[in-house]
Amino acid sequence: MSGRIGFVSLGCPKALVDSEKILSQLRAEGYQLVASYQEADLVVVNTCGFITPAVEESLEAIGDALDQNGRVVVTGCLGERPEVIKARHPSVLAVTGQADVRGVMEAVHEALPPESDPFTSLLPSPGEGLKLTPRHYSYLKIAEGCNHRCSFCIIPQLRGLQKSRDVGEILYEAFRLVASGTKELIIIAQDTSAYGVDLNYRASEFQGREVSADLASLAGELGALGAWIRLHYVYPYPHVKELIPLMAEGKLLPYLDVPLQHASPRILKAMRRPGGAKSHLETLACWRRICPELTIRSTFIVGFPGERDEDFEQLLDFIAEAQLDHVGAFTYSEVSGADANRLPNHVPQEVKEERYERLMVLQQHLSLAKNQKRIGTTLEVIVDDYGEVPGELIGRSKGDAPGIDGTVMARSDGTVKIGDIVEVRVTDADPYDLQGDVVGRIQ
Repeated sequence: MSGRIGFVSLGCPKALVDSEKILSQLRAEGYQLVASYQEADLVVVNTCGFITPAVEESLEAIGDALDQNGRVVVTGCLGERPEVIKARHPSVLAVTGQADVRGVMEAVHEALPPESDPFTSLLPSPGEGLKLTPRHYSYLKIAEGCNHRCSFCIIPQLRGLQKSRDVGEILYEAFRLVASGTKELIIIAQDTSAYGVDLNYRASEFQGREVSADLASLAGELGALGAWIRLHYVYPYPHVKELIPLMAEGKLLPYLDVPLQHASPRILKAMRRPGGAKSHLETLACWRRICPELTIRSTFIVGFPGERDEDFEQLLDFIAEAQLDHVGAFTYSEVSGADANRLPNHVPQEVKEERYERLMVLQQHLSLAKNQKRIGTTLEVIVDDYGEVPGELIGRSKGDAPGIDGTVMARSDGTVKIGDIVEVRVTDADPYDLQGDVVGRIQ
């Protein structure tokens, strides 16, 4: 055995995929992964550095690991700003940037040299490594970085410009995941809808065929694998319309995570984001005409610098008219290095919080009305966990992504297992979750 490693993974699903790669490499080289600081010879902390609260959470996690173990390697988005980490925690062993598997391994090797063993030196193929999600669903990252220059964001500074993976590499990983038991693939990137632009849509081989590296071709191939395919972080570009028929045909889940951020053209311009309420509504209406069952989730920033009462009212009007299925909202928080910090007329914190509460109350009313319409209907549900009483299951419909959307609590005969896909007749609803009874089994 090469040594015992503790691991802390923070941040978004894209960081979770990075953690899976690092953990797989550690295991491949004979390191034992342990669950507590006290058992570990060394701790790796994969950080988030996007907004100020996330930076503080990462710094606190590093400090906790240092206090309880003393030997810490830091990686991830905040690792792109080592001066911030070293200023608070000068005793960390090493700091590496995001998605830097090699850098993490070099730091671990220096502090805790691996044993030379030809059997533990065999590396797993992509898609065959360790997972931090349950067996039945997996995140599949198709690109790194981002080409946008949103004024509130520093992702291009942390992760660089868009760098798409070859389509053949993605599809072979997806194939292996599905073959090993994954029933739901969650497709992620900073901007999934820009997939392949940086590759000039070049083709690559998959199962003896040439496939083009564009989102429609990738989605079509993924849809043929027989798993639930869920798309996250899709900007409302015109070509996204090509995906909606695949949802109507059942090849992709009828679900889109579309980060709209605001509805006021004035605020969107300050954010350096395209569109406005009118264009967004037209796009959503077009998609819904093609696929009426489409579930749309979005996120919005409340209290962006310069946001006036009329801008916020425009946002509320948009949310009321758009009838989005899931909404996440955040009060604006400064990100170190973001251009938005220098904008005039920052909104007082108490005003941000008041606006946030108003937006969420509105969305709760809308979500409750939508969920109550589902009472009496039958939904396909993938089972994520067991409830507190025998036979009780916790799952998600096709319109619910793990960790961010609602759940379906269902009563069963006790024979249903985690990862099964079942039919649930809905009997009750609240603004976020549904309750019901299992009436059939699909997989």
